[in-house]
Amino acid sequence: MHTLKSLLLVSTVLFLASFTMKPKEKINWINITELNELYAKEPRPILIDLYTDWCGWCKVMDKNTYGNDKVASYINEHYYAVKFDAESKADVNFNNTVYKYNPQYKANDFAMFLTFGRLEFPTTVFLSAINARPAPLSGYLKPKEIEAPLKFFGGKADQTQTFVAFEKSLKKVW
Repeated sequence: MHTLKSLLLVSTVLFLASFTMKPKEKINWINITELNELYAKEPRPILIDLYTDWCGWCKVMDKNTYGNDKVASYINEHYYAVKFDAESKADVNFNNTVYKYNPQYKANDFAMFLTFGRLEFPTTVFLSAINARPAPLSGYLKPKEIEAPLKFFGGKADQTQTFVAFEKSLKKVW
């Protein structure tokens, strides 16, 4: 009888907790076509997650960084977020330029454009505007490491100060 009461108590607590727990925030990833359409209507900064299917650290970053509630919430509020497979063989039309698969590099020329030819994975690319010079950050970034660049471009601080000055004044909370 004691076991039954304990089981009932635990079940009740878990049931009630399920109503109070907030669902995990997920990034609203879009593709390049959607980006072009949305940006034409409402410009905002762009974040591009440049990955490959074989990249282990890309998967870790998806889970630990992009899966972080604070990171996901900030990206959803301030950016258009695009996931792009650097090895995509499909033509990409971005900002009225068509990029094709480049067999010499085994990568899409769009990935080459975003990284200035330095393909490393994962790479997080920030664009303050669709026609801005890409700002690629290569390698795995933890939530606390991506906070400053996210807020620099997302808060449009790039228009008024250097990243170094911004990062010195930023009160990090992640």
